[in-house]
Amino acid sequence: MWFFGSKGASGFSSRSTAEEVTHGIDGTGLTAIVTGASSGIGVETARVLALRGVHVVMAVRNTGSGGKVKQDIVKQVPGAKLDVMELDLSSMESVRKFASDYKSAGLPLNLLINNAGIMACPFMLSKDNIELQFATNHLGHFLLTKLLLDTMKNTSRESNREGRIVNLSSEAHRFSYPEGVRFDKINDKSSYSSMRAYGQSKLCNVLHANELAKQLKEDGANITANSLHPGAIMTNLGRYFNSYLAGAVGAVAKYVLKTVPQGAATTCYVALHPQVAGVTGEYFLDSNIAKPLSLAKDSELAKKVWDFSAKLTDSQSGESSS
Repeated sequence: MWFFGSKGASGFSSRSTAEEVTHGIDGTGLTAIVTGASSGIGVETARVLALRGVHVVMAVRNTGSGGKVKQDIVKQVPGAKLDVMELDLSSMESVRKFASDYKSAGLPLNLLINNAGIMACPFMLSKDNIELQFATNHLGHFLLTKLLLDTMKNTSRESNREGRIVNLSSEAHRFSYPEGVRFDKINDKSSYSSMRAYGQSKLCNVLHANELAKQLKEDGANITANSLHPGAIMTNLGRYFNSYLAGAVGAVAKYVLKTVPQGAATTCYVALHPQVAGVTGEYFLDSNIAKPLSLAKDSELAKKVWDFSAKLTDSQSGESSS
């Protein structure tokens, strides 16, 4: 592990900003979906992609606040191409509706940035009766990716440009439950730990990207799938932390925490940088390839998570239309 601020092989570091890692890159002609684009690093990711000429579809739970963010970005980046669409990742019905509306709009899709997330919340169930962090952080993105994959494949074929899927994980993936993924206890309230459940969902983000990378390779598709840790950033993701802890974190924050522009850097790097062309099934940290937990590289576990997730999303298949 390099020191905070020292450069890795890519020439970038934890101090690099999203603008710096995409400097000189022209994203004109690319279309991206960024989930959770109305708060935290999602806003900066959408802004910097738009700044580089990418048409950004902001997939947000609250279209009112999404619309305000869009206006703010357009003020800063005149000519930015941005659309706001409603997406609640904790609801499979909402994910299906979003995917259906997106396809109906006939939009291409080059980049899928699975950014949205909730962190360390008390035990709650989603609308589909699945533990909320697993449902929102992993399962919603799993289903969204599955439903948009054909659109991405068509776009990469027609445009002859590599498609990229980017899963935002976290170093917290190292602090899941001891068994990694609790397939039989996803909804077990009695042994629920808010931080371990968060870690479990983030471990699944890495495993999902890895299995996806493997399947896309076997399929011969010109699409990569990678995961990353954006860095520790003070955003409202930690809104469930108590105030004492938040104060303690704040005291050391300026030494170890990233700013939002630094926090969005690795996402923008993995989404746009030519250095990442053809790189797939990797885990990135500070705009460099890094080593995740060995369990995150377990291909059998990745396949098990994939099958488990497919079963859960298929069993909720009350589709009105696809």
